[in-house]
Amino acid sequence: MTQTLTPPASSDTPPRIISARPRRKPFRPSSVVAVVILAVLAIIWLLPFAWAFVTSLKSETDAGAVPVTWFPEGGFSFDAYTKVLTEGNIPQWAFNSILTSVVITVITVVISALAGYAFSRIDFTGKKVLFFVIIASIIVPPQMLIVPLFYQMLAFDMIDTYWGIILPQIIAPAMVFILKKFFDQVPIELEEAARVDGASRLRVFTQIVLPLSRPILAAVSIFVFIAAWNNFLWPFIVVNDSSLMTLPVGLQTIESAFGVQYAQNMASAILAALPLIIVFLFFQRQIIKGVATTGFGGQ
Repeated sequence: MTQTLTPPASSDTPPRIISARPRRKPFRPSSVVAVVILAVLAIIWLLPFAWAFVTSLKSETDAGAVPVTWFPEGGFSFDAYTKVLTEGNIPQWAFNSILTSVVITVITVVISALAGYAFSRIDFTGKKVLFFVIIASIIVPPQMLIVPLFYQMLAFDMIDTYWGIILPQIIAPAMVFILKKFFDQVPIELEEAARVDGASRLRVFTQIVLPLSRPILAAVSIFVFIAAWNNFLWPFIVVNDSSLMTLPVGLQTIESAFGVQYAQNMASAILAALPLIIVFLFFQRQIIKGVATTGFGGQ
C-alpha cells in the first residue's frame, strides 16, 4: 500500500495523507462463463487424443473388448508400440518425413517471402491481376491438382523421388498473402533511409525487413512444416517405393493378418502426431505472436 500527500489548502492546514490502494478489477460473470466454456471445449478436444493414447497402451484383446473401458483388465503395456516399431521401417520413414518437410518449409518460406515483399513494395505491370490470381487460388481444393501434378511429375521422371514429393508442395498462396499483409505494416521510412545510404533492394530486404519479420516468418514456417508433415494424399500417390515413404504413408502400410488391430493403429497415430505436438509445445509462443502480428484484427 502506498501513501500520497495532498497539498494543504492554506499554510495553516496540515497535509492530508491519502492511502492509494491498487484497484481490483470488478467481478464479471461473463468472464467466468467464458473460462468455463473454454475449459469444456478444451476437454472435449483432448478426449479423442486421450482415448487414442489409452487404447495404444492396451492389449489387442482389451482394445477390442465390449463394452469399452478406460482401464483395461490386463493393465497397460507398450506392446503395440513395440510391434509397430519392429514391423515397419519407422526410422527411414521418419527420416523421409523430416527431410521432405524441412526442405518444403525452407523453399516455401523463401518463395512466399520474396513474393509477398514484391507485392507489398514493388509496382510492376499486372500486379493487381497476378495478386488476384494468387488470392483466388487459395480457394482451389488441392485434390483438383492431383492428376495434372502426377502427369507433370511423370513427365519429369520424378515418380518415386524426394523431389516428386517436395516440388508440388512448395507453392502456398495463403502464406504469400499473410506475408504481404505483414510487409505492408513495416514502416517504409526504414527502407527509404537505407536506400538513401546506397543499399540495394535485396540488401534492404535481407538486412532490414527480414529481421523485423521474425515472428511472422516463424509462424509461417511452423504452419508449412505441419502441413507438409501431415500430408498423406500426395506422398501416397507419388511414391510406391517403401524406402521413400513418409511416416503417415508408411504407418498405413503396416497390416496384420488378424484383421483390424486397434491398439497398433492408435500407437501408429500417436507416433505420427508426436513430432507435431513437440513442435507446437516448443514454438507455441512464436505461433501466437506471428498470428497476432499479421494485422487481420485491425483491418
